Amino acid sequence: MATKPNGTTTTNPTTTTTTTNPTVKKQTYNPKSQMYNPNRIPYRPNRGRNHRGRGCNCRRYFCRCCCWTILVIFVILVLAAIAIAIFYFLYHPQLPSFSISSLKISHFHLTTSSDDATRLTTKFNVTLSTKNKNKKLVYTYDPIALTAKSSNQIELANGNFPKFTSTPNNVTIIHSTLSIVSQVLDVDSLTSLKSDMKTKSGLPMKILLDTKVVVQMDKLKSNKVGIRITCDGINGQIPKGKNPTLASITSPKCKVDLRIKILRWTF
Repeated sequence: MATKPNGTTTTNPTTTTTTTNPTVKKQTYNPKSQMYNPNRIPYRPNRGRNHRGRGCNCRRYFCRCCCWTILVIFVILVLAAIAIAIFYFLYHPQLPSFSISSLKISHFHLTTSSDDATRLTTKFNVTLSTKNKNKKLVYTYDPIALTAKSSNQIELANGNFPKFTSTPNNVTIIHSTLSIVSQVLDVDSLTSLKSDMKTKSGLPMKILLDTKVVVQMDKLKSNKVGIRITCDGINGQIPKGKNPTLASITSPKCKVDLRIKILRWTF
């Protein structure tokens, strides 16, 4: 640029000036922006559809297994019901009946030793009968365990009866001697027993029979099934001397309960 004396200015023809808009920013390439950044989250493709597809397949397979399991159980129950119905129609099975005929108290004595221990000594004679009311079923009993108990579940005497077979429409007489020798009673049992002995109608008691039985139908034979026979409604007067007393029986029929509800039949 040259300055003339008159104060005017001139521009160099070879020199050009450019003006830029201050509001427009110039974009430049920065190679550092493409460098590795450890805090940057890498791109991962969306695989949600595949996972959802596998989950649906697993649930579908599980539902099918449940449906087939329920169907198989239902078919087994239906077949079992049909078999039971056929068996009942052919054989008309009935539980054996038990009844108590008599209970004689020969000895009933409480003794207290020097160490303040009270002991019980008893002897009972019991007679029962059982009847097989079926026409085609045979009952084979294991040895029977008999127990006499008070109304408060205090054991008064025990005994047993040998095994036997009950044929159709047969009546078997069970006669057994129950006894107990010098059984020590605790304070609560002694107090309860003395209270029952003061009852006017006599000492309330019951007879329990526990055994197992096998049921046979022609060539078909069951596994052993546990049963319990309960004979209650018995009141016995305590003998005061050597003469035995005969207990009064208000309900001679006994209750029969199966200890195992499901029978597994074997050929």
